[in-house]
Amino acid sequence: MKAICWHGRQDMRVDSVDDPRIEDPRDVIIRVTSTAICGSDLHLYDFFVPFMKPGDVVGHEPMGIVEEVGSEVRRLRKGDRVVVPFTISCGECFFCRKQLFSCCDTTNPEPKRKVAEKMMGHSPAGLFGYSHLLGGFPGGQAEYLRVPHADVGCLKIESDLADEQVLFLSDIFPTGYMGAENAEIEDGDTVAVWGCGPVGQFCIQSAWMFGAGRVIAIDRVPERLAMARDKGRAETIDFSKQDVYETLQEMTEGRGPDRCIDAVGAEAHGWGAFDAVLDNIKASVNLTTDRAHALRQAIYCCRKGGTVSIPGVYVGYPDKIPMGAVMNKALTLKSGQTHVQKYHHELLKRIEAGDIDPSFVITHRLPLEQGPEAYRTFRDKKDGCIKVVLKP
Repeated sequence: MKAICWHGRQDMRVDSVDDPRIEDPRDVIIRVTSTAICGSDLHLYDFFVPFMKPGDVVGHEPMGIVEEVGSEVRRLRKGDRVVVPFTISCGECFFCRKQLFSCCDTTNPEPKRKVAEKMMGHSPAGLFGYSHLLGGFPGGQAEYLRVPHADVGCLKIESDLADEQVLFLSDIFPTGYMGAENAEIEDGDTVAVWGCGPVGQFCIQSAWMFGAGRVIAIDRVPERLAMARDKGRAETIDFSKQDVYETLQEMTEGRGPDRCIDAVGAEAHGWGAFDAVLDNIKASVNLTTDRAHALRQAIYCCRKGGTVSIPGVYVGYPDKIPMGAVMNKALTLKSGQTHVQKYHHELLKRIEAGDIDPSFVITHRLPLEQGPEAYRTFRDKKDGCIKVVLKP
């Protein structure tokens, strides 16, 4: 089959690789009909996430048609149309029973989990196409995909909704929704969202669902800011032209936003302040793993007693997190890989009811063969690129 494979920093290629096969009776094999490039895939592209090997199949936002079914799969049949969460979860361990699916205790196999435990204390769940730190599972930017624990993971689509309306239930819609939920939004709150990429756009949409009275979106890319205004009904701050702290102070009469959401994460390039420049310098000489300027800014800007939610992906040891501000301002910080299986049924109902059409974020639709070029376009924010969907 054809698949997009990692071959080094900023080197994605379309390779011919072996077709997947059933390896466990709880597996299914799907024929991928749509798949997407995620902002966190850029961490692989830029080699911010270690433990990649040349030839690794990438991608974690797929959907498709079930082609083969393991003997112990009960909920799925050949021909079913499914969305596949990026988190691989067993459904049976301590964490899965608490609906903490991204914390699954069983799906990151030995010896890979030992490395994760050394880095993080405990291993999270295995993820599709996201390094050997998190299982080394082949990803979904491919013609076919093996899905372990398919009864737990796969979301069956039984309506005639188009792929593009439901595809993002694999990751970015639930991620934005959990980011808003973690922000602990109360009716009428002012919510500030750092980053207007795809996850940020769904944080904006979800903030309204949780009762926000006002949403302020922060970015510098004109197309992203326009989408936040036009599709997300957000007020916007262009950080390349405005001082974010001072502007938010003015907009909130000196109090600061009630809830702040960092939808940027580890690659906060060009956020315009001196410490952002220092982040770039430190990262270039391996003195820090992450560019955490957006997170620092969210902490400084959030009102006393507020909440900072962090759906943006961080990979290691960011420098100079202002814990003094967190403690003295009595802030709550909440984060985590998304527990997709906790949310995707509820969010599917919202799509079916017409409350939201997630396809609004798509700017580029391309064949799988153009995936490597699409990575460059997405990474460099060229051609108005916000979200790429690939068709194998």
